[in-house]
Amino acid sequence: MTRRGQDLQYPARVVLRPSPRSRRRAPGAALRPALVALSVALGACATAYNPVTGRTELTTMSPAREAQLGQQASVQVEREIGVVRDGKLPAYVDAIGQRLAAASPRREVSYRFAIADMAEANAFALPGGYIYVSRGLLALANSEDELANVIGHEIGHVAARHAAQRDTRATGVGVLSTLGTIAAAALGGAEAAQMMGQLGQVAGAGLIASYSRDQERQADEVGQEIAARSGWDPAGMASFLTTLEREGQQRAGGSARQPSFLDSHPAAGERALVAQRRAAELHRSELGGSGSGPGPVAKDRADFLRRLAGLRLGPDPREGVFRDQRFLHPTLGFTIDFPRGWQTQNARRAVGAQSPRRDAVVVLESEGPSAAPRTAAQRWLAANPGVRIVESGATRVGGWPAYRAVAEARTRAGATALALTWIAHPQGTFRLTGMTPASAWGRNAGVFDRVATSLRPLSATERGSITGLRLRIVEARAGETLSALGRRTNNRWSVDETALANALPRDARLERGRLVKIAIAVPLD
Repeated sequence: MTRRGQDLQYPARVVLRPSPRSRRRAPGAALRPALVALSVALGACATAYNPVTGRTELTTMSPAREAQLGQQASVQVEREIGVVRDGKLPAYVDAIGQRLAAASPRREVSYRFAIADMAEANAFALPGGYIYVSRGLLALANSEDELANVIGHEIGHVAARHAAQRDTRATGVGVLSTLGTIAAAALGGAEAAQMMGQLGQVAGAGLIASYSRDQERQADEVGQEIAARSGWDPAGMASFLTTLEREGQQRAGGSARQPSFLDSHPAAGERALVAQRRAAELHRSELGGSGSGPGPVAKDRADFLRRLAGLRLGPDPREGVFRDQRFLHPTLGFTIDFPRGWQTQNARRAVGAQSPRRDAVVVLESEGPSAAPRTAAQRWLAANPGVRIVESGATRVGGWPAYRAVAEARTRAGATALALTWIAHPQGTFRLTGMTPASAWGRNAGVFDRVATSLRPLSATERGSITGLRLRIVEARAGETLSALGRRTNNRWSVDETALANALPRDARLERGRLVKIAIAVPLD
């Protein structure tokens, strides 16, 4: 390895080389499938009937293509985000969704409803009727009416074919984006591009919170009408938007959030006022809450809240937890320290950090089944012919066999320096990648070294200290404050968090028997 602070020097001899087979590939061969797909996409243009507007619209996305894209994206969501499957809650959400879908203006779609394994309050729809609400959103809902209106809103996006409209209007942008992806794959290596994409992003983020103002308004309207016709109170849309606006204000100035149901225009406060007026109109029309549909699944608010009991809150500790800059993964049994002051991020398939100057990133990710570190390094280099190894050699990290390399990748932005470490972990091969412009190597090389050498097995004591949070429903005592209730029940939420989750004022005095959501600490599953 290059010593800390020393500028990169590139020797004539490269220690690791691509396999002869990889050299025989014709120039641009890897790009042909993508270019063919791009040509097909640009050539596809047709008209389709929009059941919400009642008009025939020009579109580049047929219903069959919508279904195909939705299915592909749903696989990505499951892989990168995860879907909650345990307990009775997924079936409950699906039951609400299917009752609402029966009142959708668009009936030929096979709607599917699931709970995204996300701590953030979020809901999103993929083309073809794949609709998700996050467990973080469920934790904020205070009635089935609110949840039904949120799901109705997402059905509204599907019914109005908003994804197809956006695809049609953004064709030029889509071409540039596709070409940019092709260039990144050719110059920096597809795997390197994937590594960078995993930090600070969520699968499906491009499909979340990127609708226009008019599309959001239309989805609100369709969602409230669907909810009302199905027997839910359309005022639930207004009350939930109010809670989400409050949640956004509470997080303002804090850590960056992932895209959410709220991150769209117009602002949630304005949407809440419009939804409140629309609910009043629907009530006057004798439709609100008394439609011809089958109506609510839960008997009352108490039944609704008890169905939420046991819901996992916050990040899933089985996927790893941060203690300041130290990351502990109880399932894979390791811990690693990231630099102080760097912004950390834990995704489902990778964990990493970015420097305050935003000129360096370090990411640890799984590379699949166990393999000899040198073999894993050779395989990675063969898949990334644009990367040149400068220096490499065998080592040990945390007591495990490892292979480390310093490398360079040439991109249009200039030379990029890489510090690569492959580790033969008992549960698979890990790759730790530090990436920075070559001009910043002297500043970051030592940092990459310290991160790599900090990786070690997790102790039994450290694992035993990791707990998770679950939702619990408790009854308040007469005149009790949220602070007093929290102390009595060992609530792990703050007073502000408890007030938000229960749509209550911070200084509320509770009536006897009121059901209140709290968070309790539980051991690892």
